[in-house]
Amino acid sequence: MAGSVEGENGGVPVGGQVAMAPGVVTGGVEDAYGEDRATEDQTVTPWAVCIASGHSLLRDPRHNKGLSFTEKERDTHYLRGLLPPVVLSQDLQEKRMLQNVRQFQVPLQRYTALMDLQERNERLFYKLLIDNVEELLPVVYTPTVGEACQKYGSIFRRPQGLYISLKEKGRILEVLRNWTEKSIQVIVVTDGERILGLGDLGCQGMGIPVGKLALYTALGGVRPSACLPITIDVGTNNEDLLKDEFYIGLKQRRATGQEYSEFLDEFMAAVRQNYGQKVLVQFEDFANHNAFTLLEKYRTNHLVFNDDIQGTAAVVLAGIIAALKSVGGTLADHTFLFFGAGEAGTGIAELVALEISRQANVSVEEARKKIWLVDSKGLIVASREETLQPFKKRYAHEHEPVKDLLGAVKAIRPTALIGSAGVGQSFTKEVIEVMSSINERPIVLALSNPTSQSECTAEQAYTWSQGRAIFGSGSPFDPVKYNDKLFVPAQANNAYIFPGFGLGVVISGAVRVSDDMVLAAAEALAEQVTPEHIEKGLIYPPFSIIRKISANIAAHVAAKAYDLGMATQLPRPKDLVKYAESCMYSPVYRSYR
Repeated sequence: MAGSVEGENGGVPVGGQVAMAPGVVTGGVEDAYGEDRATEDQTVTPWAVCIASGHSLLRDPRHNKGLSFTEKERDTHYLRGLLPPVVLSQDLQEKRMLQNVRQFQVPLQRYTALMDLQERNERLFYKLLIDNVEELLPVVYTPTVGEACQKYGSIFRRPQGLYISLKEKGRILEVLRNWTEKSIQVIVVTDGERILGLGDLGCQGMGIPVGKLALYTALGGVRPSACLPITIDVGTNNEDLLKDEFYIGLKQRRATGQEYSEFLDEFMAAVRQNYGQKVLVQFEDFANHNAFTLLEKYRTNHLVFNDDIQGTAAVVLAGIIAALKSVGGTLADHTFLFFGAGEAGTGIAELVALEISRQANVSVEEARKKIWLVDSKGLIVASREETLQPFKKRYAHEHEPVKDLLGAVKAIRPTALIGSAGVGQSFTKEVIEVMSSINERPIVLALSNPTSQSECTAEQAYTWSQGRAIFGSGSPFDPVKYNDKLFVPAQANNAYIFPGFGLGVVISGAVRVSDDMVLAAAEALAEQVTPEHIEKGLIYPPFSIIRKISANIAAHVAAKAYDLGMATQLPRPKDLVKYAESCMYSPVYRSYR
């Protein structure tokens, strides 16, 4: 049918004279493509102009500068008359856009405005985000991105990233080749089963890979064109979504077992075949039962990273190391109690154990004895070993059973209490008071997202500990004034780690991710915490210098990759920090010929 339509118009899509059949009325706007004459059941060819000029340039988010096109550029690229006559600087555009975003009172409206900007003008979006990162980070990522994912079907405008569903089984390589960019360096992929603390959001989890990769660029300097967000849609078990007429994913129960495993195998093989072995694949928000399995399965043969396990672990370990600058002693001198034994909790515990073993020169098995876990059934102890999942068994120490968190705190007497269970208000007043009676400076990390599921608020932690707690959280909290002293809560945000970590992997050409590289990232972050930060209650450096932080983390990660023989980018740069900074993407407008 397409051939007959084109033949009807002489097959001349652009320019030239079209020979018309005798008796055909001519004049007016010529239907060069045959689109207007085609009926709904006929097919037409979707012609597209490839040269970036005129309307196509204004609609290309990577090259569009809006009102910042100069007079010369407007003439050269056929923009004259397509824009108002004023020429604005990028800084003025940024100022106006920030004012527009601030006018919205609802966070989701701010999120939508920023995503719209990203679709219109990529460089302006990243400049706005980089220059106002502390204000806008909670908008483009946690906590607002959680609500965005819940309502993704309703706010869906233009597709971002790749959607690979079970419909494409056996054709995943073909789907990857549909993505126009070929030089991909970082992929963030989710199957949407455990989005933040919100559960199974299926295909609507795409907001997470999109948000993560925006931060890879803004905070880590990885080029936007080198980033690819992917959602793997194997169905959903969320009854509300299955009944939602606006749900954008497959309306079927989740694939599991062999079907799921084979689909992921095909995906990983296709990624490697299409992009090579040096593309970093970051697993994001997979359910616990798949997260550990996938990481262990692919880490020996692919360049993979799980931010929920390794990224969270690195940022929390960095906070603990920084907190000990105030508490005193080494990691091996203290005891750690985790509330939550999922992928985040056990991932943190494993990295802390690995760091203890490195610092104290003991085995990891010996180091694990300093770490205790509480799950939904109480303290994990040896008598429960037969019923425990494999990743929990290594922390099943000899101890009498304890049913609840308060009892565990009293029995274990930890220096640090770390929450990742997603159970809001589980760090009660009594729990914090007991922690404060045991420790002069109790370390309290309430890591669960979003804010409604945080184990306690910053105000509660400071008030109940009489201002003595060293507090960190997964969600942002406002500064707290207690007894005339202002405390600035530290947000243990993975965004401190994964952008710089990814940049380090990319600039070194690493072919595998090792635990030592993750440790290097944590240590690099902790090194940047000064005594002045600790005095204010901060266990992380201010986010306002995040690109500097990321460059330092990238340099440490790259150095470790070179030391381990995993780097392929040769020769090794002499100054890795300067090299990392030189590789970082700049959002400043370019001049066009």
